[in-house]
Amino acid sequence: MSADAFLIVALVLGYLLGSIPFGLILTRLAGTQDLRSVGSGNIGATNVLRTGRKGLAAATLILDMLKGTAAVLIAGLSDGPNAAMLAALGAFLGHLFPIWIKFRGGKGVATYIGVLIGLFWPAAILFCVVWLATAAITRYSSLSALVASVVTPIFLWWFGHLALASLFAVLTLLLFYKHRENIMRLQAGTESKIGQKK
Repeated sequence: MSADAFLIVALVLGYLLGSIPFGLILTRLAGTQDLRSVGSGNIGATNVLRTGRKGLAAATLILDMLKGTAAVLIAGLSDGPNAAMLAALGAFLGHLFPIWIKFRGGKGVATYIGVLIGLFWPAAILFCVVWLATAAITRYSSLSALVASVVTPIFLWWFGHLALASLFAVLTLLLFYKHRENIMRLQAGTESKIGQKK
């Protein structure tokens, strides 16, 4: 297989892995109501937590991260850093727009962290530290993710990872797009805080 062909394979592999809706799968297996009818209707860990199942929420968070990490590592080991970055993009797009559930996916925070772990793990640690610090101050999960995602490409650029900085600038823009309703609620002062039921 040519190098260009494998880059396409890496993107598709990432997308298919990223498309696995772990939150929906786990809540269905646990016998809870359809996750898309709970809270925000999102399939991510934050909304799983609104079902009251903390263990399921933690499992969703971990699996949504690991699918991104797995896509990056598989592609990177097979064909190097360019393939890894394309797999990261594919995994993120897959989570946001999964083919299995009519392209209505999650908001991407866990998968964002997962691909960071695979590509440059210190940036993943920074993301989590910034998220935790912002959450401790504001109690807003969405705002914490947005702030951390803005800091991430700057951090990557500062350390000379220009290609990664460009990739995560794009992922950050996508993250903001998926959080557009949260942003409007933050501006209106109606966004739910961590631990607050909708």
